Amino acid sequence: MTLTSVETAAPAAERVDRISAAAYRIRHHALNMGEVQGQGYVGQALGAADMLASVYADQLSFRAEDPHWEGRDRFLLSTGHYAIGHYAALAEAGIVPVAELETYGSDDSRLPMSGMSTYTPGMEISGGSLGHGLTIAVGMALGLRAQGSASRVINFLSDGELDEGSTWEAAMGAHHHQLGNLTAMVDINALQADGATNTVLRTEPVTEKWESFGWYTQRVDGNDVGALLAAFDNIAGRRAASGASGQPSVILCDTKVGRGVPLLEAREKAHFMRIEEHEWQICREQLTAGYEGTATA
Repeated sequence: MTLTSVETAAPAAERVDRISAAAYRIRHHALNMGEVQGQGYVGQALGAADMLASVYADQLSFRAEDPHWEGRDRFLLSTGHYAIGHYAALAEAGIVPVAELETYGSDDSRLPMSGMSTYTPGMEISGGSLGHGLTIAVGMALGLRAQGSASRVINFLSDGELDEGSTWEAAMGAHHHQLGNLTAMVDINALQADGATNTVLRTEPVTEKWESFGWYTQRVDGNDVGALLAAFDNIAGRRAASGASGQPSVILCDTKVGRGVPLLEAREKAHFMRIEEHEWQICREQLTAGYEGTATA
C-alpha cells in the first residue's frame, strides 16, 4: 500500500520518543482495564494507541483539572466501543485518575464499556451508534467558529463508519462550510464486527473519496508516531495561513489490531477479544519487551 508522503520536516526525535512513551503507557493501561472484564475491545485500543497519544500528548489544548474549560480543543470519539483506549488516554492526560481505571465496566463506574459523555470527564459525546460523530463535529466546529473561538475539533472515527451515509453527508457539509478548524482521524484497521472491512462494504479508494469531497487528505501508517506528528504539522501549517475558515482535514491511519502485543496481533477473532486469565501477563510482557527493544524473534 502506498502511503501519502508528508510535506514538512520530520518531527524531532525527542518529540517522537515522548509520544511513543505515552502510547506505550496507553497500551499498558488498556491491558490492565481489559483484565478487569477478561474481554473487550482491547485490540482496537492497542491499534489506536499511537493515534490517541499523538492527540492527547501533543495536539490538544485542555486543562486536566477543568475538563469543561471553554477554551479547550474538542476530541470526539465517534466509535464509542473504543472507549477503553480513550479512558487510557484520558488517564495519561491526567483528566481521569489512573487508579480509577480499575473500575472499568463495573457497576456505578464513570468508565462504562461504551463511551458516554454523561459519565466520564473529558468525554465530549456518547458514541453509541456509529456514523454520528462527524455530523456532531461539523456542528461543533461551525458553532465554535461563529463564536470566534480558536478551539479545534478532532473527530476520531473508524473505517467501518465510512459505510454510513451520514458520514459522507457530514464530510460534504464540512467542505461546504470550509471548516478549517475540523480534523478527522480515521482508524483503518480493516476489521468490523461482521468481518474484514473490504468484504462488508469496500470503501477503497478511500483517499480519493475524501479528496473528492474537498478535504485536505493525508494517509499515513497510524502506528508510526513520526508520520502522525508530521501529518498534524502539515495541518497546522495550512491552518496558520487560513485560520478557522479553510479546507477541513482528514488523516487516514492504517493500523493493526492488537499492535504491540504479538499474541493479540495474531488473533483471528479480534473485533471483541476474549483473553484467557493466564494470557494477560504474557501480553504485558510482550508489550514491554517490544517497547524496550528486547523482544526476540
